Amino acid sequence: MTTTARSRQPAPPSSPSRPGPLGRLGVWVTAHARTTTVVWLLLIVGLGSFAPRVEAALSGAGWQADGSESVAVRELAVDHFGGNASSAIQVVVQSSDGAVTEGAGADVLARATDLLSADDRIGTVLQPQPGATLSPDGTTAVLLAGAGADTNEMVRVADDLKSPLQALSTGTVEVNPTGASLLWSDFNEANLDAMLTSEMLSWPVTLGILVLAFGALVAAGLPLLLTLAGLVASAGSLVLINELVPVSIWAMNFAMMFALALGIDYALFLVVRYRAARMGGGASQVRAVAETMDTAGKAVLLSGATVLVSLSAVMLVPSPSFRSMAGGIMLAVVFVLAATLTLLPLVLFKLDLKINRIALPWARAGEHRSPRFAAWGERLWKRPLVFGIGALVVLLALAAPIVGLKTAMPSIKVLPADASARIGYDQVQESFGDGAPGTLQIVVDPDDAPAAAVSLGDDPAVAGVLPAMPAPDGSSHAMIQAVPTVDPSDPALSALVDRLRAELPDSALVGGAPVENLDLKAQLDESTPLVIGVVLVLGFLLLLVALQAPLISLLGTLASLLSTAAAFGVARLVFQEGIGSGLFGFESQGFLDAWAPVFFFAMIFAIAMDYTVFLLASAKEHYERSGDPREAMIGALAHSGRVIFAAGAVMVAVFFTFALSGPLPPKEMGIILGVAVLLDAFLVRLVLLPVMLRLTGAAAWRSPAWLTRVLPNIRFAHD
Repeated sequence: MTTTARSRQPAPPSSPSRPGPLGRLGVWVTAHARTTTVVWLLLIVGLGSFAPRVEAALSGAGWQADGSESVAVRELAVDHFGGNASSAIQVVVQSSDGAVTEGAGADVLARATDLLSADDRIGTVLQPQPGATLSPDGTTAVLLAGAGADTNEMVRVADDLKSPLQALSTGTVEVNPTGASLLWSDFNEANLDAMLTSEMLSWPVTLGILVLAFGALVAAGLPLLLTLAGLVASAGSLVLINELVPVSIWAMNFAMMFALALGIDYALFLVVRYRAARMGGGASQVRAVAETMDTAGKAVLLSGATVLVSLSAVMLVPSPSFRSMAGGIMLAVVFVLAATLTLLPLVLFKLDLKINRIALPWARAGEHRSPRFAAWGERLWKRPLVFGIGALVVLLALAAPIVGLKTAMPSIKVLPADASARIGYDQVQESFGDGAPGTLQIVVDPDDAPAAAVSLGDDPAVAGVLPAMPAPDGSSHAMIQAVPTVDPSDPALSALVDRLRAELPDSALVGGAPVENLDLKAQLDESTPLVIGVVLVLGFLLLLVALQAPLISLLGTLASLLSTAAAFGVARLVFQEGIGSGLFGFESQGFLDAWAPVFFFAMIFAIAMDYTVFLLASAKEHYERSGDPREAMIGALAHSGRVIFAAGAVMVAVFFTFALSGPLPPKEMGIILGVAVLLDAFLVRLVLLPVMLRLTGAAAWRSPAWLTRVLPNIRFAHD
């Protein structure tokens, strides 16, 4: 029966069939080449003219939990206390030759005050106070430059002032600005340098892999040019959007990485299919474009929709930085997707067989079915349990460490040792105590201030309490500052904050830079299950719509969880336990950054579903043609295995180049995403998912009659 099903082939149509919607789109852009070209030139040139401003225009902050108590404290401090908020700039002035308030030190303090006061974005400049911002030995002082603007603008202030402030240093007096705004300024600078270095490394590596995959230099260059067009357009768009809503610089960083990886994936899928239609199938140029769009183009569109849906779930986290990062990536994906479905068909049509120029001697142009992956499919069909159990054991073993995974907000260790914010931070700790860089700010009604001060002074985790300061503007607020006994990244600080919020008078609001981090982590912990649930449900529904098959849609969704869990298991070993820290050049914080689980989960799942759609769309195409589960599984590997392998290799190369870059967060991103793609592309999509197709057989493609009536009729087979 299987043999009969496999040998049953549809009769050749007597006349060419009408292309589907995407096929008609592909034919339309080839028939309206001038219009398509002009539109894309206007987009690239128009939006691209804003792209050079992206680094300066985008913001660096926004890492906060909107609506939290700590954000309320910061806003009150900006409005009523001269900007003495978490976003204020702390200028650490340290003398190696006597008291810092005398002689050369006094001169430096005066010049620093003048420099700060001259910037209209700075609020009140508070001079060093004995017992508070002047060290007991008199050698270290802290000038407090109040925040006169929002957190995003204060990071720009830090960008502008840190070099002039450091330039005030003399032979015996050292100046190092620090604080939350400086931390983000220094981190963004180091991060941008690292990302650009990684991009410079990844492009030639990517081109080399693509040349090997395509066997021709011209064909290999198409995905890179396509991705560049999408990147330029998305960068310019982010600058314009930033005029309306603040956008994090991280949005551009992630967009660059994601657009490069996905753009290459999409272009690879279409170019391979076009070459096969033209040289393997002998189709005309127009028919080859239509066939490519109706098959590979449809898979790319559904894959892009899955990516967008997965990332949209991150919008559920009420934090500006997360929403702008997710939005930036989604915007880049939209542009890359648009370029893939409109610009690339036109380029393929115009270049046609010229895409095989500068070919390698061994390249066999137009070969779509890979004999090696077909043989691999045959091997999996014969021994599914051996390979399936082997892949499952590896994934589960790597996922096991996730049980002990700890998360926290980034510590000062994410900065390079020579960064101004880190040097100043260390100097404050040495001169004022471990908890001094994380001073708590409590805003309270003046009538409750005495009781609050007593409660703070009685807490064993509080090293010192400054006298209550009434609001200078006469409003009914008072601020008390308390220095904890522990470092801002110590887990014990969370217990102190919880205790203070429970014990202080009802009017008291507890804030400060470290508390903002704690509130954001709490928000992330609360949002993560919701985001994961939404991503899984929406991913399953999209697969169901695409494949019309509940069982394989469910299995494909669940399989994506395995590579994700394994990647985070590896992340715990590397970043929490410090295994390989010397190799990758970072100092372990003893935990994984708290934003990684929710954000990276959405990114990993989006990429995993990308490969799932490619493989299962090809399998469904073969099943629609033959009705044979064996042909569906082996045919899918034979026709899409090489593309998935090459695309996976490109993504791994791109992501691991980020693992070599400077600050810790890009290393986390590179290693976690690189491991996830490595496992997903080579173990899940090329082993485990085909084994699932083998074991479920025809049941994988069955659908209840009622569901078939509800779902839109989507087919991948092209007559």
